[in-house]
Parts: sequence; C-alpha cells; structure tokens
Amino acid sequence: MENKLPNRKKGSATNKVDARSVVVIGLGRFGTSLARELVKGGREVMGVDADERIVQSLASELTDVVQADTTDEAALRELGIQDFDSAVVAIGSDLESSILTASLLLQLGIPQVWAKATSTAHGRILEQLGVHHVIFPEMDMGKRVAHMVSGESLDYVELDKDYVMVKTEAPELFNGKSLAELKFRSQHGVTVVATKKANGSYQPSFPETVIETGDLMVVAGSTKNVDEFCRMGL
Repeated sequence: MENKLPNRKKGSATNKVDARSVVVIGLGRFGTSLARELVKGGREVMGVDADERIVQSLASELTDVVQADTTDEAALRELGIQDFDSAVVAIGSDLESSILTASLLLQLGIPQVWAKATSTAHGRILEQLGVHHVIFPEMDMGKRVAHMVSGESLDYVELDKDYVMVKTEAPELFNGKSLAELKFRSQHGVTVVATKKANGSYQPSFPETVIETGDLMVVAGSTKNVDEFCRMGL
C-alpha cells in the first residue's frame, strides 16, 4: 500500500517532546473526544488518522494533526512518534490496523501505550502484545449507564478489576446518623469518601459526619460490597 506522508501543521516531527505529549491514533468519536480533552488539560497532542477530511477538520484544534498510515513503521518514524512518552491507539473498526499499530508503537519503545479494544478477544490480543493499558470504552460506559438506569447509583466508576467508586443518594434510613454510628466500613465493607449537602460542595468524610436524607455520598469498595450497599435504599 502506498503511504502518503503528511506535512506536520505545527512544530517539527524531529523535535524531542516532553512527558506531557500524547499522540492519539484514530480520530473517530472516541479518539477525537479524547484528543480534545487532553488539549483542554494543557497537553501537547498530535492526532493521526488515515482520513484526510477528519485531519483537516481538526487542524485548528490540536497541537498537530496529520494524515498517515500507522501500520507503516517508516511513516511513524518520520512523524517522530518514537519521541512521544504516551500513545493512544483509538482505532476501533479495523482490528488489523489496531493490532499492527499497537505492535509498532511497542517496538518503537514508547513507554506508555494505551489501546482501545472493541471486544474481549481484541483486548486479549492487545494484552498479549504487551500493550500497557487496554481500555474498553463501550463496555465500561455500558456498565456505568446500567447502574445509573437501574437507580442503584448516580455515577459509577470502575477503578480496578474489583474496586469501584460510586456517587449515590443517601436514603431515609441513614437520616440523622453519623458515619461512626452507621458503621459502613465494618458492616458493609465500604468507605464513604466524601459527602455533599444540598446546594453545598463535596467535603471529606469523617466519623462525626452526619448523613441526612438526600445527601450525595461518594462510596468506594469492592464491586460486590458497593453494589449491595447501593441497593439498601431501593
């Protein structure tokens, strides 16, 4: 396949970039959203995609945006990809390109490679390649929304394989009691990290913190314990 090497729109591909630099490969919905958020956070972001129309549409938003075939090692080297400390493979539909791109990034020695997986099998292959962080955006969002739709929590974040943090509303049965009295950690195996009163802001939780009906609570613990805890008020 002929590789059309792009001209970088800003900066130089040969300059060493700092640790705050990230290359995002694949500028679909997920990749574009990720790249924009990284820019908002003050990161230097280079976006790469095979579609020239997408590249042109994001030219004014990212630090750099280029068109390239990321399954071509020579193209990656010419772009200076090897100088980035972090790379995200956000290619979704083309599994072959996703896997080949991730493999090349690892061969180039990028310290932190993240890759989007669209299925368990896809994720397993990426892990076997040695990808440092395999992410499942659709699956993770499905879990998160399911907990919200069911009424178990207002937000749900999986921090590790069996450790989650949720935002939930305090039911009436907790009203007027302190965390010391409620004994959530000893009786339910969860920790209330912070609480928020109506029209207030989140505050760190202490044993003397008194819970009132409708307070928002940020609760952390094992998936099983947190799920059971959130169902107490249903």
